[in-house]
Amino acid sequence: MTIRETIEDMERETLSPYATLSENSRGRDREEPQCDIRPVFQRDRDRILHCKSFRRLKNKTQVFLTPKGDHYRTRMSHTLEVSQNARTIGKALRLNEDLVEAIALGHDLGHTPFGHAGERTLNELCQGGFVHSEQSVRIVEHLEKDGEGLNLTWEVRDGIRNHQTSTIPATPEGKIVRLSDKIAYINHDIDDAIRGLILTEDDIPKELRNTLGHTTRERLDNLIHDVIMSSLHNIDIMDKECRNDLEPIAMSAEMEQAMYDLRKFMFSNVYQNPVAKAEEVKAQRMLSQLFEYYMEHIDQLPMKYTRMIEEGHEAKDRVVCDYIAGMTDQYAVTKFNEFFMPLSWQVDGY
Repeated sequence: MTIRETIEDMERETLSPYATLSENSRGRDREEPQCDIRPVFQRDRDRILHCKSFRRLKNKTQVFLTPKGDHYRTRMSHTLEVSQNARTIGKALRLNEDLVEAIALGHDLGHTPFGHAGERTLNELCQGGFVHSEQSVRIVEHLEKDGEGLNLTWEVRDGIRNHQTSTIPATPEGKIVRLSDKIAYINHDIDDAIRGLILTEDDIPKELRNTLGHTTRERLDNLIHDVIMSSLHNIDIMDKECRNDLEPIAMSAEMEQAMYDLRKFMFSNVYQNPVAKAEEVKAQRMLSQLFEYYMEHIDQLPMKYTRMIEEGHEAKDRVVCDYIAGMTDQYAVTKFNEFFMPLSWQVDGY
């Protein structure tokens, strides 16, 4: 028996009946030999961790463009906080931690430079639209490894595709990541907004603080505990009464409503705040001009992208969006300077 098979036996014996077992995966688009050490979801986690798109997240904006300080979140630190929240919940519920972590680490691979401002820009420019969750799947299926993709399992790709509010993942592990994403960004964005002197704790409505907590640490602790305890409560009822009308991954009604009310507060006071968003228009115009330039000078794209067009597989605007979406903030500024700024005006260091 291989080490992988031993681990799969352990999963079968120790994980919850609601867990997604590695041995029951729906598999990959391209069949390949099993690893003798790692089950399939652990292998997917490792592939995501080692891919180029993941490394670029460290230099992509989360919320604040060009913040003055080293402690603001980037898209990578957000991803790691989502993973930590999700693994805590997954372990407590005896679900598949490898699947949870793989989905969490891959969920934002498709994010653009300059955060959601970049996403909105590409969505307007690309004929088929642009959504970062779909782009994340496109990266792992087609763009990584020079067009080969990462050949991830169906369950990981489903969790990545459906981590946003408007969709529902098929696995309980994916549903954990979907909740953990919101728990992470609402709370760390408050922390960054306070650091940036945009908010104080007292600005948060008192009723929300009384329900969720009076500090970032308290809110994280309360929300994670609530997901765990509410899920265990539902699972207990489902087991005792053989009911299938309950969701095994859940929040209490009170905490869920408070979290969504806090999310609305953040949109009004941070995400649309003129101080926080002062540079967004400039970033959006920069990406628009880069898009127009590459559409007119398609030969300036790296060979793997021009090959996608030449072989007739992809529309030109989609491929240009693929390339721009993969840029870090710094690289987008560098290419903009290269194409549009006279040499004597270019900023040192770019």
